[in-house]
Amino acid sequence: MFHKDIKEGAIFIADSHYPTHGYEFLKILQKIDNQEIKTEQLFLIGDNFDLLFGYNRYIQKNAQDVIDILNRLSHKIEIHYFEGNHDFLLSNIFPNIKVYNREEQPIKFKLNNKNIYISHGDKYLSSTTYNIYSKILRNRYFIKILKPLDKKIIDYINNRLSQKNICHKFHNFENRIKKILNIYPEDTIIIEGHFHQGVIIQNYYSLPSLVCQKKIAIIRNDKIEFILFR
Repeated sequence: MFHKDIKEGAIFIADSHYPTHGYEFLKILQKIDNQEIKTEQLFLIGDNFDLLFGYNRYIQKNAQDVIDILNRLSHKIEIHYFEGNHDFLLSNIFPNIKVYNREEQPIKFKLNNKNIYISHGDKYLSSTTYNIYSKILRNRYFIKILKPLDKKIIDYINNRLSQKNICHKFHNFENRIKKILNIYPEDTIIIEGHFHQGVIIQNYYSLPSLVCQKKIAIIRNDKIEFILFR
């Protein structure tokens, strides 16, 4: 049973970019699996894999260890996965996890009767070209058409992604967030990943990237806290 109430102790993990940029995602899932870290709810806010999509066995081989742990955990705790721009078509991979695609995000939750809107963060303020590209890329039939060339394409993309600098500060980030805040109803909390910033601006929570800031978010006493993962 998936709940729309965020529980005390819920954990949020965003932008781990596993395994290309680090192994923190595997480590934290192992700790949750062996109950070294305890939680009833896990929110994965996209791009936790540097490249992963459904309907393709080759791409899944690079992350099979994490896939196995997540599928095992999904029978123990409640997991919500918000697809990002690096990980999509995931329902095919995680049958027991509640997966939200880009089109249906943001999703409204409740935290102590407060409205919380959650999404990966690449939906609003994106260009028309990017939106069209995103829609095509997330089409399972398009993925299947590319299958004869998938190994070459995936190897090429993975090589490019490994060379990308993904940890940096955004210029004029506050101005961008003010525009996003105007999209949402007043007196709500917005939680997004995608930007790798780990900052709070008014009622907007830009989640830390697990691989960049080495932090996660956790609910403590009905408040959202960013904490260092050890």
